[in-house]
Amino acid sequence: MIRKLLASTSIVTALGVTSLHADTFPEIEDLTLGFIKLTDMAPLAIAYERGYFEDEGLFVTLEAQSNWKVLIDGVIDGNLQGAHMLAGQPLAATIGFGTEAHIVTPFVMDLNGNATTVSNEVWELMRPAIPSDEQGKPVHPISAEALRPAIEAFADQGRPFNMGMVFPVSTHNFELRYWLAAGGIHPGFYSAENVTGQIDAEVMLSVTPPPQMPATLEAGTISGYTVGEPWNQQAVAMGIGVPVATDLDIFPMRAEKVLGLRADFVEQNPNTVRALTRALIRATIWLDENDNANREEAVQIISRPTYVGADPAVLRNSMTGTFEYEAGDVRPVPDFNVFSRYYANYPYTSDAVWYLSQMRRWGQITETKSDEWFIETAQSVFLADLFLEAAQSLVDDGLAPAGMFPSGSDGFRDVVDHAIDGIPFDGRTPNAYIDSLPIGLKGEQTVVGTEVKG
Repeated sequence: MIRKLLASTSIVTALGVTSLHADTFPEIEDLTLGFIKLTDMAPLAIAYERGYFEDEGLFVTLEAQSNWKVLIDGVIDGNLQGAHMLAGQPLAATIGFGTEAHIVTPFVMDLNGNATTVSNEVWELMRPAIPSDEQGKPVHPISAEALRPAIEAFADQGRPFNMGMVFPVSTHNFELRYWLAAGGIHPGFYSAENVTGQIDAEVMLSVTPPPQMPATLEAGTISGYTVGEPWNQQAVAMGIGVPVATDLDIFPMRAEKVLGLRADFVEQNPNTVRALTRALIRATIWLDENDNANREEAVQIISRPTYVGADPAVLRNSMTGTFEYEAGDVRPVPDFNVFSRYYANYPYTSDAVWYLSQMRRWGQITETKSDEWFIETAQSVFLADLFLEAAQSLVDDGLAPAGMFPSGSDGFRDVVDHAIDGIPFDGRTPNAYIDSLPIGLKGEQTVVGTEVKG
């Protein structure tokens, strides 16, 4: 109680408002939250460093985790009360793909933030197939069709073409698969018996933890990867690779990382979850406000070894609205990292449905499901009501501008028609969308052994 009173007093003194009321004190004050060393863990670092957690009566410890499996296991077993989590992880856990547990999210940490990088060897094989602009620079977006000469050259040499992604249900896996398939290259299926994801694959995708991506590329174990920042820009800085596509090119503006929590924790600790959500919303507002004016300060914070531990010059590229492809080819990408703009923090049902559609497309969901199943599953994990409650309380306290949040939304974005393959996505009709994709499972199809049946 003393901590609660101190926190409340601090808020009154610093802000002139009382964010904590007697009936909304957190049920649990001391929390340990996990994260992976990526730039999009920034909301956690900013909420901690700027005192937003303490304003909400929370005393938070942030702990870096070695990989995504360790992170989600920590949340499930209670060693972590919550975590910076891949948007697909709560969905996959809830439906029982991999680790089974009901994980939910009331808060999306960011949109976008990933890229696909290839080795210098692969880039040299791709480059003749890529058109150039008037300055002789590659025209973006680059289609995965340009990867075909490299795949064929590797096959002629008897070498497998290996690429890395960070986790089977990561955005990175689905983005890399989307990019490859849009270019006519098969990334492989999963089945109930074979969870490698390499059935019938032309490119072999496997898991590599994000901070290890550049070293693994340099060693030649993989010839490319899809990962979040700063590990694409790190490859450029090391002179070992070239980014060829960002997620803004592939399938832009959908949930990237989320605050992952156990469903029973949310049910038992509603005030704590509300306080966490409020603190993180405030952090993301700070990260995006005044046309990203605070990003340089954010870069200095997250560059510390306790957070991302990367050179500020490498972090600065994507965080301040530019992106470097080949050395010296720096282009403006103002929406590469989005933390609060475009209703970024709202957990859209349609974003969750898209992830589930990709799980079905590649066989992680082994059998056909109804449209209603996709939507109901999405809504059981992406908890928009909890987000809006926390967001409205910030508006009521004068800590967030009115109109910043989509209070009237039904949870579905407008139809997306600007993916790299041009195929429209409507979250209300996921099966029609799945059936419209040229490569992937459709209808009643299943993977049996190494063959698609049905």
